[in-house]
Amino acid sequence: QVQLVESGGGLVQPGGSLRLSCVASGFIFSTHTVGWYRQAPGKQRELVATITSGGSTNYADSVKGRFTISRDNAKRTEYLQMNSLKPEDTAVYYCNAYSVRYGVDYWGKGTLVTVSS
Repeated sequence: QVQLVESGGGLVQPGGSLRLSCVASGFIFSTHTVGWYRQAPGKQRELVATITSGGSTNYADSVKGRFTISRDNAKRTEYLQMNSLKPEDTAVYYCNAYSVRYGVDYWGKGTLVTVSS
């Protein structure tokens, strides 16, 4: 059974930091592109960052220079280090894993990040 389980969300003040984690199971993690998406209240889900099986990264312009995505294939875990957080970063953050080769697209249930003073 495929599972993606996020953790690390919470309430943080503007300018603060959080690290999100996503532990995967039920598929070959190392062969999939993984990433983070977010959905703010009343808005569509949007890409935050992705990292390929080879380690290439891609970021939304709004988070470049503040967020860092990484992965540990041995631990089947992806991370999102978020620094210099802003109120507009408030959203539910979702973990994703996909493979064009295998034709699959998996999602976690999300973790809430609230940036507020």
